[in-house]
Amino acid sequence: MEENGGDSILAAAPLTKWRNDFSRAFQYYLDRSAPHTAERWLGTLVAASIYALRVYCVQGFYVISYGLGIYVLNLLIGFLSPKVDPELEALDGASLPTKDSDEFKPFVRRLPEFKFWYSITKAFVVAFGLTFVSMLDVPVFWPILLCYWIFLLVLTTKRQILHMIKYKYVPFDIGKRLVTLGRSLLNLQVAAGSLETEPKLDFHSPVDPPGNGAQVTVRMLIGSFTFLKVLPSLLS
Repeated sequence: MEENGGDSILAAAPLTKWRNDFSRAFQYYLDRSAPHTAERWLGTLVAASIYALRVYCVQGFYVISYGLGIYVLNLLIGFLSPKVDPELEALDGASLPTKDSDEFKPFVRRLPEFKFWYSITKAFVVAFGLTFVSMLDVPVFWPILLCYWIFLLVLTTKRQILHMIKYKYVPFDIGKRLVTLGRSLLNLQVAAGSLETEPKLDFHSPVDPPGNGAQVTVRMLIGSFTFLKVLPSLLS
């Protein structure tokens, strides 16, 4: 009995070593892909296209596609939501800033971009593998599933937008990046002598004052306006 136990341990040792080596190598390349955002999402787009082509060719597995759509929608809501719910912060007396004198708190996602990408990519790969299991090809009238998924998409998107307007936050920092770029270009112009003095541009605070919820969108356009304002002088 002891000899049989020892033999089984020796037989399992190479398999365990191979699994550990593969796990470390996979994690190594996964970490190296973190800075390459565009390339990662391009790979996800390729995986999604292959899955869609597979479903189109076999004309089936609509239940799997529906479950995949619900899962992706759930991930999207987590990606667009703040890590700490503003409603809970309001109950604790630590709500989001609404005045210039309040402390600015950067937007922190509940689901970070890297985990969002990894979860979606893994979902498409797993769903593609499930399309080779014939017993999962349940016959169903797919337009009903599609209409119901679109209904859920519209409902959750509307609720998320209303939540963003109510607590005045935007889950993207495109405007902030363009504002920083515009300020850097202006500083370069002043240093090069193309401008005698730095122009006084009206950069609003990243904290939205109380008022119309549309002001949140206006803040995102400030950076674009600044960049376009200095672009002609740079090209001349």
